[in-house]
Amino acid sequence: MRGLTSNNEGFSFNRIKWHLLLWFSYLFFYVIVLGSLETEHSVFQQLKIELIRLPIKLIATYTLIYFFIPRFLLRRQYYSFFLSVMPVAFVLGLLQRYIDYHTFYQELWPDYVIEYPWLYWPKVLYGSIGVYTIAAIAAIIKLLKQWFTTQQINNSLRQEKLAAELKFLKAQIHPHFLFNTLNNLYALTLKKSSKAPEVVLKLSDLLDYMLYECNVPKVGLDKEIAMLENYIELEKIRYGDDLKVDFKVDNASKSVLISPMLLLPLIENAFKHGVSGEINSKWLNINLETNNGNLEFSIENSKDPKSQNKKESYTEGIGLKNVIRRLELVYKDVHQLQVNDKGESFKVVLNVEIEN
Repeated sequence: MRGLTSNNEGFSFNRIKWHLLLWFSYLFFYVIVLGSLETEHSVFQQLKIELIRLPIKLIATYTLIYFFIPRFLLRRQYYSFFLSVMPVAFVLGLLQRYIDYHTFYQELWPDYVIEYPWLYWPKVLYGSIGVYTIAAIAAIIKLLKQWFTTQQINNSLRQEKLAAELKFLKAQIHPHFLFNTLNNLYALTLKKSSKAPEVVLKLSDLLDYMLYECNVPKVGLDKEIAMLENYIELEKIRYGDDLKVDFKVDNASKSVLISPMLLLPLIENAFKHGVSGEINSKWLNINLETNNGNLEFSIENSKDPKSQNKKESYTEGIGLKNVIRRLELVYKDVHQLQVNDKGESFKVVLNVEIEN
C-alpha cells in the first residue's frame, strides 16, 4: 500500500506541476507580453486585471476538461456537448462582465462606465469568448494527451495480440512436426528396423532445439540449417533408397538471423504432397542462399503427373498456411512467397530480407 500511495502522490504532484506551469505561462503572456503593448495602464494594473479574471477562467477551464469533455465529447455526444457548454459560457461571460465592470473599470475607464451599462450584450458575448481562451488551449492539450494515450494502448494491445498469435503459430508447428516424425518412427518399429534408435536420437535433438532454443524471436541461420538437415535425415531413413534429396547451402553466414522454425513447414509440405505418393522417382531439390541482406529458399519436389494433386491442395495444408501467416507477422512487406505447379513437380520459392 505504501508503494501505491507513493506512486499516486508522485502522479498528483506531477499533474499539479504541469497545471501550475500552464497558468504561470498564461499570466506571463497576458501580463508581460500583452501588458507591455498596453499604453493605458501599467504591467501591475494588467496583473491585477488578470488575477481578478482568473477564478472565472479556472472554473471555465476545469469544468470543460474534467466534466464536459469526458462526459460528452469523448463519448462522441457532440450535440449534447455544445448544448451544455454554450449556456455555461454565457453565464460565465455574464459573471465576468459584472465583476470587470464593478472592479477595475471604475478605476481604468470611468468615462466608459458612465456611457455603457454593465449589461452591455456585445461585451458579455466578448467576455464569454475570452473566458474560454485558456480553456480551449487546455482542452486541446488534454485531447492530444488522450489521443496519444489511446494510441499507445492500442499499439500495445496490437503488439500483444500479434505476439500471442505468433506464439500460437509456433506452438502449432511443434505438434504437427512431432506427429509426422512419430509416424515415421512407428513405421520403422513395425518393421523392426535397426534404424529406429537413430531416429530416436535425432528426434531427441530436434525436440531439444524446439523446446529450448526456439523461444526467441530470431535464431542463427546455422542452427536452422542443422535442424533442417536433421529432419531430412529422418525422412531419408524412412524412405531409404527410394528418395533422393539434394540440399545445397551457399553463403549461409552464422551472423544471419531468422525467425525459428520458419522453413521446416515448407520441407514438411514437400514430403507430404510430393514424395509420400506412389511415385517411382521420388526426389527433392532444396537450395538455401543468402546474399546482400536477402535470403532465398527454394524447394522443388516430385509429384505424380497423373494424380489429381493440384496447386490448391498443395497450399491448403496447415504447414504452408502457418508459414504464410508468420511471414505476414514477422516479415511484413519484406518477403515474397511463390508456389508453382510445374506439372511433374511443385516448386516453392521464398525470398526474405534478413538481419545480420
